[in-house]
Amino acid sequence: MPATPMTARSLLFAPGDSERKLAKAGASGADLVLCDLEDAVAPASKQAARDLVADHLRAGDRVQPQWVRINPLDTDYALADLAAIVPAAPDGIMLPKAMRADADRLHHYLTALEAAAGLEIGRIATIVVATETAPALFGLGEYAGCPRLSALTWGAEDSATALGATGNREPNGEYAFPYHLFRSLCLAGAAAAGVTPIETIHGDFRDLDDLRRVAERARRDGFRGMMAIHPAQVPVINAAFSPAPAEVERAERIVAAFAANPGAGTIGLDGEMLDMPHLKRARAVLAMRRD
Repeated sequence: MPATPMTARSLLFAPGDSERKLAKAGASGADLVLCDLEDAVAPASKQAARDLVADHLRAGDRVQPQWVRINPLDTDYALADLAAIVPAAPDGIMLPKAMRADADRLHHYLTALEAAAGLEIGRIATIVVATETAPALFGLGEYAGCPRLSALTWGAEDSATALGATGNREPNGEYAFPYHLFRSLCLAGAAAAGVTPIETIHGDFRDLDDLRRVAERARRDGFRGMMAIHPAQVPVINAAFSPAPAEVERAERIVAAFAANPGAGTIGLDGEMLDMPHLKRARAVLAMRRD
């Protein structure tokens, strides 16, 4: 049961133990809300957070898709998370610190819980945070055909912890080499699996100029959305992952030029020779439009 690739530009985390922040996330303009039961919730508050998130999911119409980040499957919390959350019909589950075998196991858990709750089998999609353990790094090309999977993303903080690193940044603030590699492997793994690559968070939520730079680079590199940790980041991310009018106009002209020359492998436009990769990239730009 393959899932539809994710189309969200902005994925905003909201702590699962804060009713106020869950409501604020829903009003933020984010394309998707990630109700967090993992890092944002202390162990003593896990059950209260499950109950709160389940009530939140059941309450009224959803302005945007409401997903839940559960705890890793190798913890004592994950099954309790799923048992509490699935009956409330989340739109999706984010699985942290995982590899392909964990994603398959999550699929089986969800199938059983959907059946028990009387939900349509396969309605709950998944996203995997695919770089947070050392073994997971060697399996980023293995997600093709993974049931329910709609996106892959990566994380730099848990990755650094897994490697025993004391930091993950260079003096100039850029990620050190291993984390550029993990990001690239996530991007390639998502492309190989036919799912959406999602950029990791930008931790300094006050520096919106740097966020804009990071988000624009992420889209240029091939990512199609980005996670956020604060509502102020949402407009910047949405703008970065929405093609500008001039970009759309150029893409429309490329598509029209090839349509006017059926069977042509290359065409000339504005003094430039264009071939099939240019056409495919133009179509990808048009697919990102938000009308």
